[in-house]
Amino acid sequence: MTRGGREKDREDGPERRCIVTGVSQPRGGLIRFVVGPDAQVVPDLLGRLPGRGIYVAADRAAVAKAATKGLFSRAARQAVKAPDGLAEQVEALLARRVIELLSLARKAGQAVTGYEKVKDWLVKGQAIALIQASDGSERGKSKLRPPERKNGFIGCLSAQEMGLAFGREHAIHGALAAGGLGLRVVEEAARLAGFREQAGGTTADEDRQDA
Repeated sequence: MTRGGREKDREDGPERRCIVTGVSQPRGGLIRFVVGPDAQVVPDLLGRLPGRGIYVAADRAAVAKAATKGLFSRAARQAVKAPDGLAEQVEALLARRVIELLSLARKAGQAVTGYEKVKDWLVKGQAIALIQASDGSERGKSKLRPPERKNGFIGCLSAQEMGLAFGREHAIHGALAAGGLGLRVVEEAARLAGFREQAGGTTADEDRQDA
């Protein structure tokens, strides 16, 4: 089975119930938490930490509500402490994970940046997702159309964050090809989007055809 196939199985695997919304969904749309030895709530993005998992929808408001309304204690059936700024902590962890995965995808030839390269992948149907900086010029970004598929557009990273992934100062446009790494970027970026608002912000410089 291909790596891409394994990612599909992961997305369509057993569902878990959000302790805030009460809605069950695949784990790809949730954040897993565990209770540490000090009775403090710990985010477990990779799903590898020992202990009973507590799941919350990948949404800033849902995580904040779970932390402030005692929902983690109710789910854990014991008194636990959620650290201050838990939603912000989860956002930072997700952003770092997306950047790291995107960097790995670039090194594996499954991601490119630069307007012309991205446009070429899109025209040839090689891209499974278009990535554009949240603070990039709307005029410049409107020239490219994302693939018509679920999560075919990623717009939750800043130009600086994209630059970190692509090994440059900043980047405005990027594209992902099919493959295990590309699909993981798409999945993690969808979770990150739930923690970030897309309105407002400073516009980054236009890409000069190479960003």
